[in-house]
Amino acid sequence: MLKNIKIALIEDRQEDTWFDLSLRQLRAGEVRFYRVDDYLTGKWLFKVCLDKEIGRTIVKALKCPAGKLFSQLEGATMVFQKSIIDDLFYDIVSLTHVDGEGRVRREIAKSIEDVPSIIREKFEVKTYEEATGKRIAKNYIVTLCKKEKEMITLFLLERARPLPLEEKEKTANLLAIIKKLEKASVTEICNVACEEFGIEKGDVDVSLADLEAKGKIKRLEEGYVKAAD
Repeated sequence: MLKNIKIALIEDRQEDTWFDLSLRQLRAGEVRFYRVDDYLTGKWLFKVCLDKEIGRTIVKALKCPAGKLFSQLEGATMVFQKSIIDDLFYDIVSLTHVDGEGRVRREIAKSIEDVPSIIREKFEVKTYEEATGKRIAKNYIVTLCKKEKEMITLFLLERARPLPLEEKEKTANLLAIIKKLEKASVTEICNVACEEFGIEKGDVDVSLADLEAKGKIKRLEEGYVKAAD
């Protein structure tokens, strides 16, 4: 799906059980575990539960990257249900944000324009009525997908990536950029950081100063830096 999200199957259980919180029932079916390395947010562990009896797949984040925001996603789930379109599953699009008290909240997308462009580019986006054939008072926006790795990718795009990066994450991402570029100008680092991580120049300057103070990078001539040996 996305080159900077690496998803690997690490365990496949042909038969297992889990508790479905929304149904308040113990369910049985196939369960798989995936290790995920997202270049933007970090390393994750996901559990995927396939309930073929009712056409429902649950994606659950078992382990999240460190941080006060990502930690609030640990144990969070996304539910994908069978649509009327081919063999595709749908989920109602809801995006995370941080409230004034630092708590992670979710808000349902009210229109297709509210859906991040990366999701619109990589997935089919429909109305709830188009996906289910059912008319309800609020015609929610949904995404459509088929494969489990696509479902995990949607979890990251809807739940994890909308969250702002914390300072230590910004610093770690900048160091990764510098190591990748080997030797780079501060201007080039700012451009890459903004394009890939949405980090503003002021934050780049602060993080570079922190990395230099900790001996992680070296300042070179004419505004260039490199990772310390």
